Amino acid sequence: MLIACVQTGVHFASVEQNVDDVCRKVERLGKQSVQLAVFPECTLTGYGYESREEALDVAPTIDSPVIQQLVEACQANQMTITIGTLIRKDRDELHNSALMIDGSGLIGRYNKVHLPHLGVDRFVDRGLACDQIFTTQSGCKVGLGICYDSSFPEPMRALGLAGADVIALGTNWPVAASRTAEIVPPARSMENHLFFVAANRIGEERGFEYCGLSSICGPDGVELARAKGAEETELIVDIDLEQARNKRIERTPGKHVIDRFADRRPEMYSRLSDSIAVTESTDND
Repeated sequence: MLIACVQTGVHFASVEQNVDDVCRKVERLGKQSVQLAVFPECTLTGYGYESREEALDVAPTIDSPVIQQLVEACQANQMTITIGTLIRKDRDELHNSALMIDGSGLIGRYNKVHLPHLGVDRFVDRGLACDQIFTTQSGCKVGLGICYDSSFPEPMRALGLAGADVIALGTNWPVAASRTAEIVPPARSMENHLFFVAANRIGEERGFEYCGLSSICGPDGVELARAKGAEETELIVDIDLEQARNKRIERTPGKHVIDRFADRRPEMYSRLSDSIAVTESTDND
């Protein structure tokens, strides 16, 4: 299947303008027979809010007409998209969300779990789950993540264990996070032997400059496509989902065989679920 990673700028606090831009990109990608397109974090709303009230004034609801506009664009172009936006419920809830949309409607939603002290994440409500998988009409199993989530191997592994063929990560990595953009996607794709799409934004917003460097990585951690910098671009790659589904890697038959899922020993990892890190040391360390 053809997948696209959309590296683009965002109009701060202008949802209608951003939706129009996304619909134009969906139409252009549809003409190239793209089946799944991944857009950045907070594509519809922007990210650099200074208060919860300011963000609530801009965030759409899940049943907003702008969401329906995206559904219609996907239907017209036979495409599935994942896209970032703030979502509110009345004025009681506010989430940094990733939506998965196709021509039938909203088929998946993920609310960001790992919240840095940065931008609007200082004010949103935390998501409650990070291991949900959503399936496209063509059968591709997609796990959703947002930016800082990928800095933790545990939620990415949870998506892999849940059966993801592709992790779609929308991000707002600023220039200071350039090394994250370079290192994390190939590491997470190799660790979990799946396709990893990291769609970062570009441009400047309220003092933050975003680095671009979006990428699509294959199950062996090899970069299949990479943005050179902070230019507007659309990376398009033809992927074979069977590569992600076969976790057994035979580099030398009978002599060098690894399976990063079957070879796990979870009974030895109990500390991974501890809420407080162990920091004690001994003289023998």
